[in-house]
Amino acid sequence: MVRRYRVWAQRPLIWISHRARWEQTGLSEHGKRPTTGPDRPGAGLRQQLIRRFWLALALFFVGLGSVGAVLPLLPTTPFLLLAAFCASRSSPALHAWLYSHPRFGPLLRDWRDHRAIRPRAKVTALILVALSWVWMWVSVEPLYARLSASAVMAGVVVFLATRPHGPGGSGAGERRDDE
Repeated sequence: MVRRYRVWAQRPLIWISHRARWEQTGLSEHGKRPTTGPDRPGAGLRQQLIRRFWLALALFFVGLGSVGAVLPLLPTTPFLLLAAFCASRSSPALHAWLYSHPRFGPLLRDWRDHRAIRPRAKVTALILVALSWVWMWVSVEPLYARLSASAVMAGVVVFLATRPHGPGGSGAGERRDDE
């Protein structure tokens, strides 16, 4: 019992985070034993590996998003959304950095708060989808491949066109004053 107290005294933030997680799920109120935590042998190592996996994925997606900001054919926003998701599961510091970044932060905040895509990003994406569709019809031979890719691209275009512009904008057909 004394040893457990010393472990908890050395790592109070871990205990608090586990307790908060248990209270959110309602496990601590009913007195059930948690499925993860420091009382379970091997759970700490497993949690560390899972967090490092999420962190590696987050950094990978940040890298792809950064390359996508420079290269015109590689999208930026989907990779940054994936990076933010992975960072939220692994690193609060990286997650906060992404949302406070001067270039990436506004895109992520618009999506998180309003499920919106900025007009410039939307127009760029639609133009690139149209150019990709034309290039595909010129370079791809089998008709079934053209038709299936066209169906996917049509779904992407409909999705992009139906997203709102952001705070104050309701959809693709409505212009805002700051455009």
